[in-house]
Amino acid sequence: MGDDGERFDLRGINHLALVCRDMARTVDFYTNVLGMRLVKTIELPAGMGQHFFFDAGGGSCLAFFWFPDAPPAAPGVASAPALPDDGGEIRTAIASMNHVALSVPADKIEEYRDRLIARGVECSTILNHDDSEWGLAEEMGPGVFIRSVYFFDPDGILLELAAWTRELTDADVSHAPATAEEPATGASTAG
Repeated sequence: MGDDGERFDLRGINHLALVCRDMARTVDFYTNVLGMRLVKTIELPAGMGQHFFFDAGGGSCLAFFWFPDAPPAAPGVASAPALPDDGGEIRTAIASMNHVALSVPADKIEEYRDRLIARGVECSTILNHDDSEWGLAEEMGPGVFIRSVYFFDPDGILLELAAWTRELTDADVSHAPATAEEPATGASTAG
């Protein structure tokens, strides 16, 4: 990967910028449902819209643009059309944003799902992601590396509360990256 003199001094994600239909509704959802603090608001010049930032923890922000003339949402193209446990299609177009995963403590995942449901938010079941053929375990076990729950925000942006359950090691990198000429099959060719 190049020596240290060639690497960027990256310190995590500064912000991810998404687009919403209604900034007031977005502020209500992210502050009152998810409890994120609104930390910066910008009125764009010449009536172009707004750009608001929410504290996502750990120095990262989730930001939203509101454009008065934005094109409509395109589920299944620019955003995921279904929750992953619905058996629905989760693929999105190249250069789209599939989902945003917010890191949470592993011991809080059930509580947070219950809190979302109590606020009227439809949620997936809690998914135990592992390295099995289908990538999911019915129960928590040593092979599970992350647990998560998925839900949509008011604009249909797929969100995930995700909790790492174990330390990742070199053994967790075991698949060769696919190319456009050779689609991913799930088979490992790296050694």
